[in-house]
Formats: sequence, structure tokens, C-alpha cells
Amino acid sequence: MMKFRSVTAYGILKTPDVVRTIAAAVMLACSAASVAAETVESDNTPAQVTSNEDRVPAIRVIAMPADMNPFGTVFGGWLMAKMDLAAGSVAARTAEGPVATVAVDSLRFFKPVRVGDEVSFYANLIRIGNTSMTIRVEGWNRPRAAGDPELATEATFHFVAIDENGQPRPVQP
Repeated sequence: MMKFRSVTAYGILKTPDVVRTIAAAVMLACSAASVAAETVESDNTPAQVTSNEDRVPAIRVIAMPADMNPFGTVFGGWLMAKMDLAAGSVAARTAEGPVATVAVDSLRFFKPVRVGDEVSFYANLIRIGNTSMTIRVEGWNRPRAAGDPELATEATFHFVAIDENGQPRPVQP
């Protein structure tokens, strides 16, 4: 009998055992994150706006025409992909090795991003578990011509540190 196997975009081998192990780690990370979660206002405003004066973005990008939807704003998936890259960078440095995104919580959009806008993604480590990390990412939009940055999107990402076989491993070996 052949076992189910597939390889994700990150090159992580997925078998039923690996999926169950990662799912258990995610459930632990999510339950811990929900205990420490920020209060979210009901009018879709950010829970907390942070000044960017002393922060360095994990990544900064310019929205291009290929990233736009038919309405002239970027696709939400484009923003989410950039947020995942920013969070993944922090997670990989923290874990000192490969990591896998296992969950995203509370992805919210506040302001549209248009072609030519500069978007800075700030990623902050908010929790480290045995094998998991929780990272909050904010995407700040600044019109290319002028203007002050505004919070465009935010989300919380959960990662698991993995070994060369795609198995969860301790974050700090």
C-alpha cells in the first residue's frame, strides 16, 4: 500500500503523521495566541497603531500594475503573500533554520493599496513555543508621490520550525 506524500511550495514533505504533528503544534500556538490576543474594535479599526519612526521594515515593496485587481487596487492575496514573507524571515532567523507557515489569524484590511504605492511590512515576534512561533505583521501603505504612511493591513502568523525531514523541531536548538 502506498503512503500519501506531497511536497509543498516550501519543499516540506507532508505525510499524515507530519500533518497531525504540525496541526497539534498549531492548535497549541493558536490557543496561546488567543489568550494573549489584542482587543479588536468592532468598527474594523486596528487594535493598536504603532509608530514606525524607530522600526525597520522586514520588507518594503512597490505595488505594480501586475499586482492589481480590475478595480485598481492590489489583490488581498498579494498583500498576504508579502506579509508571509516578512513573518517567515523573522521566524527563520529566530528558529535558525527552516520554518513552515501553519496558520494565519485575524487578517484584516483597512486601506486600499494602489499602483505605485510603497508598502512597508513590519514583523514582530510575539511568542515562542517549543516548536512554534507567533509573529504579528503590519503592512503600512504610503502613496508614492507624497503623504504619510497609513496602516493598510495586519495579521498574526503562526510558524513551526522544521528539520531536514519536514518534522517539527525545537525553535532554539
